[in-house]
Amino acid sequence: MGGRGGWWRGKSTPAKVETYTRWSFHTFPFIEVATFALPAFGYVPAPVNWILFLLVSAHAALGAVTASLTLDWTRGRRPLPVRLLWALGTATVVIAVVSLLVALHGPRGTDNGAAAGTVFVGVLSFGIGTLALAVRETRRMVYGVLGAALGAAAVAVPAGVSATGAAVAAGAVVLAAGFFTFTSAFSVWLLNAVYELDEARETRARLAVAEERLRFGRDLHDVMGRNLAVVALKSELAVQLARRGRPEAVEQMIEVQRIARETQREVREVVRGYREADLRTELSGAQGVLTAAGIDCEVSGPVTGLPAEIQSALGWVVREATTNVLRHGDAGRCAVSLRVSEGRVTLTVENDGAAGTGTGSRTDADTAEPGRGSGLAGLRERLREVDGVLRAGPAGDDLFRLTAEVPLPPGSVPERAPDPEPGGSPRPVPHPVSEVTS
Repeated sequence: MGGRGGWWRGKSTPAKVETYTRWSFHTFPFIEVATFALPAFGYVPAPVNWILFLLVSAHAALGAVTASLTLDWTRGRRPLPVRLLWALGTATVVIAVVSLLVALHGPRGTDNGAAAGTVFVGVLSFGIGTLALAVRETRRMVYGVLGAALGAAAVAVPAGVSATGAAVAAGAVVLAAGFFTFTSAFSVWLLNAVYELDEARETRARLAVAEERLRFGRDLHDVMGRNLAVVALKSELAVQLARRGRPEAVEQMIEVQRIARETQREVREVVRGYREADLRTELSGAQGVLTAAGIDCEVSGPVTGLPAEIQSALGWVVREATTNVLRHGDAGRCAVSLRVSEGRVTLTVENDGAAGTGTGSRTDADTAEPGRGSGLAGLRERLREVDGVLRAGPAGDDLFRLTAEVPLPPGSVPERAPDPEPGGSPRPVPHPVSEVTS
């Protein structure tokens, strides 16, 4: 029991099952010798009893070696021991015939024939059961058992056994060989099933790690995309102001510093797994960033009263849409509207830069092309978690529209949207930055 946890405790579950299976087959030789060879000393006179004992012991040892190597083959660790299997099959037939001849033509005495006949059945049964380890199909195993039984009857009748005795011997072989064959087949099936379950568990763990890596990469893309776009924009503005000798260049670089520190904080939160997007904050940030980029941005609709998970999902939509407008488009106007009706929340982001919006200009945003990113595909995954859908594509007249719809959970009653105007369309209510962030 070496080691701190012990020899057995240090093994994995599949290794424990394999060890148990191997030692079970290692006990079969002792059972074979104790059941069929040793009783011969009490019923068969010398030296015939010693001949039967040595033959059965040799058969048992050969079966143990064959079983061990064949189990290695079932696990893919070595080639199939064909020669050893042929040797075991030949030894099984020879020893069975010898024991049958001893039972019929050996020394006569009380139970001599019965003892030798028992050896005949036992050797055939253990031999067929061990050979079954090398067979993968159940149909062939059944054929092997039936063939052994018919062979036993075919050998017994010419040797002088009555038809009734031959039928009894065949039936005994079917029962005993069938039992050992079933034991071998079930042991191999159980061993393989345990290993396959362990491999499936490892595969599931690897998939979970891969999924977490994708989530982490998606969150980093969402965090860094817009912030880096803003940093690039403000840095370019600061350069232009500095070339003109304008003091506002210092303020722009201070803002770049602030955004960089904020990005560092958000990245740390992503790493810790605690980060959630806030819809109010994202709307405020989108309006401020787009306005700073010279894009007229209008935000309308109710913000408060939505469940936290819906606010988080829609917040990511606002962030990604803003990033696309900054990085890919040439927009002069952007409108963000939030509407609640018939138990659904609809977020619409519309801009007039559809001619060059890159990823955002594609109707099928799930198909990411080289160099175009996969932000909208990530948004679809986030929205699916709250049973939402995302639509993105051109809306005519150089307009690009991104729409996210999320169903409200039962019992959720957010603030009502403004009543529509007589024309039927909702009347937008602009929210300045101070109002959205209050």
